[in-house]
Amino acid sequence: MLYPNTIEQKLGFDKIREWLKTECISTLGQAFVDKLRFSNDFDLITKLIGQTAEFKQILQHEGDFPASNYIDANPHLTKAAIEGTFLSEEEFFEVRLSLQTIYACLQFFEKRDSTDYPHLRELSKSIDVDITLLKALDKVFDNRGKLKDDASPELQSIRRQIISEQSNLRKRLDSLLKSAKSQGYVSEDVSLTIRNGRMVIPLNAEHKRKIKGFVHDESATGQTVFLEPTEVFDINNEITELGYKERREVVRILTQLTSQLRPFVPQLRKAYTFLGLMDFIRAKAKFAIRTEAVNPVFVKQQLMNWENTRHPLLYLSFQKQGKTVIPLYIKLDHKQRILIISGPNAGGKSIALKTVGLTQYMYQSGLLVTMAEHSQIGLFKDIFIDIGDEQSLENDLSTYSSHLTNMKQFLKLADKHSLFLIDEFGTGTEPSLGGAIAEAILEKLNESRAFGVINTHYTNLKFFAEHTEGLTNGAMRFDVQHLEPLYQLEIGKPGSSFAFEIANKIGLPQQVIAKAKEKVGDKQVNFDKLLRELELEKKKFLVKNQEVTNKDKNLSQTLKEYTELKSHLDTEKKKLLNQAKEEAKRLVREANQKIEQTIREIKENKADKEETRQLRKELQSFDESLKPEYIVAEPVEEIQVLDGEIEVGDLVRIKGQTAVGEVLFVKGKDAEIRIGELKSNIKLNRLEKISRKEYRASVPENLNIPRMQGIDINEKMANFSYQLDLRGKRGEEALTELDDFIDDALMLGTHEVRIVHGKGDGILRNLVRTQLRKYSQVNSFTDEHADRGGAGVTIVKMK
Repeated sequence: MLYPNTIEQKLGFDKIREWLKTECISTLGQAFVDKLRFSNDFDLITKLIGQTAEFKQILQHEGDFPASNYIDANPHLTKAAIEGTFLSEEEFFEVRLSLQTIYACLQFFEKRDSTDYPHLRELSKSIDVDITLLKALDKVFDNRGKLKDDASPELQSIRRQIISEQSNLRKRLDSLLKSAKSQGYVSEDVSLTIRNGRMVIPLNAEHKRKIKGFVHDESATGQTVFLEPTEVFDINNEITELGYKERREVVRILTQLTSQLRPFVPQLRKAYTFLGLMDFIRAKAKFAIRTEAVNPVFVKQQLMNWENTRHPLLYLSFQKQGKTVIPLYIKLDHKQRILIISGPNAGGKSIALKTVGLTQYMYQSGLLVTMAEHSQIGLFKDIFIDIGDEQSLENDLSTYSSHLTNMKQFLKLADKHSLFLIDEFGTGTEPSLGGAIAEAILEKLNESRAFGVINTHYTNLKFFAEHTEGLTNGAMRFDVQHLEPLYQLEIGKPGSSFAFEIANKIGLPQQVIAKAKEKVGDKQVNFDKLLRELELEKKKFLVKNQEVTNKDKNLSQTLKEYTELKSHLDTEKKKLLNQAKEEAKRLVREANQKIEQTIREIKENKADKEETRQLRKELQSFDESLKPEYIVAEPVEEIQVLDGEIEVGDLVRIKGQTAVGEVLFVKGKDAEIRIGELKSNIKLNRLEKISRKEYRASVPENLNIPRMQGIDINEKMANFSYQLDLRGKRGEEALTELDDFIDDALMLGTHEVRIVHGKGDGILRNLVRTQLRKYSQVNSFTDEHADRGGAGVTIVKMK
């Protein structure tokens, strides 16, 4: 059960209905939007949600699901079901286009694996579209919805005769017109025209008796008459008779096709119901993509365990403004069923309440919801709400009376399967009495085991929730230092209204505020003071906790880098020691060999003092060659250091080092800099600013190579429109938009698009079609059907 009957308007669900209707391609889908209802059937909700989730996946990952010609042909089927009637060419054209879409939808699921999209596949199983009927229509109708010349041998013969007679007629009239021009009966720029279905010559009125014939019409000024010469009476009559004959043959063919269609009417009605469902579910899936909605874990019990929940309409509104919605975290179960939310005015209590109600209502209506996918959402049989002012002059109800009327219904109907939402509980009457009545109602609702969320400013309700099983407090967080709401819901403690603080901020006299505190009493003032101090302490704790977390993170990162560096240095040290030992062994070995060789030569040759001196000199030279070489470092050119404070975007160098980088962020005495691909936080007093010339000389060129950005194909697919409107555009602007549009269509695998350029003088149409001829991927393009824009619209088909 839902209460009151205006629940959709109060929650904002009526706006979601309007959005869904605009996303539907046809009236078939819009009719299902009107039928959208809240359900408490677990299996039905599971099926509806499954359908929407599967279609969302199709839109994000598949590119060949039909997205046009969702035409409601049910009126044509009703007409065709009557014996003796026949559908017109235009009506058959709509039936044919919509049948092609239905067949394409069915083919989409047949081509997929049997386990893909089970909920949507289930809808398609009962639909049977006889392909022979579609082939019969394709055989006799062209792409513009007109009967082909070869629709029947008789029609082909008649149209050939008409063409032949019209050619003969034109030749005769051209000859007469040429003669009339030479004699000055007509102007040189005059050409043949049609009046009353017959071809005539525009003739100057003063010469109308110079040529025998029948005057069919005259111009508005009376200076020109439209004359049918007697010489072509018979030919025009023959063409007229052939036209009647053609019409009779067309009616015969259409009647035969209608008779062929008539037996399939019942199953075709089912097919159009299926087409409407596809359109409707597609709209729901598009809404889910726009709001980043998901299918959370659905459980067959009463609970809420929601994470990162956002109001979908607020999300769409903020998205346009470039703002971010603060997510809602809420948890209700059988131990903690009723949440009492308190906090300052304009702090987000009402939005939180409506977010809860709208999210639950949407899910049980078959729509995906905006929250974390691992969240749990339960099932409620009833939803009762008391939101807004319901005072009524007709029923002589005040605001408070209307609230009490609602409470009466809540107490009467609520049970353990119900969810109730109450905004500004107990307001509208004398505070102490209103608070007492509200507490008594809350106690009764708690006894019913119902689930609920209540917004209030009453302190007695906060105390009651604190000491009563099944109830819990919640607070909309508030920045006490700046006196600004944070729009964050925190469950577990009550919130202060911050009435005195807000009054002080807006400049209310201090004497008035002090007097108000006296009137309230110490108990209330101390309670609010305690809440305020708790809020301040919590904020300080969160800041300190964040600082500790960041320090731990930085320490862990530094320790990791130190460990890796130490490991690298130890490895390099071992390599160098091993190399040095090997080199030392080699040198000792060579030295011993040299000494032994010298001694052996002295002994063998019995060298005199001079020879001995020479050998010793050679040995000394060898000894000098074994001494280590000392490399003298080349002088490093001094880099110019600039004066002034270091700001974001400056180029800096770490003092005492050669590493240089760019400043990304400055906070207090710290700065975040980027050195190559690495980012690091360093104290400002350790940095010195350098010129851009030195920075370019120090940074490798390949680090400045720009990176290519990717394309979000899912976003393009969700936002792509199959129609481009170029009316009113300048030629260059129109061609640029046309190129981008065709590129997107080709990338997304679109088979057919519409380009609206208008008729006018045909300049824009010629520009568009000339440009289309340059695309090798364009198969063909034609005028739209006359009823849908004719020459003002170009239908483009891709290869």
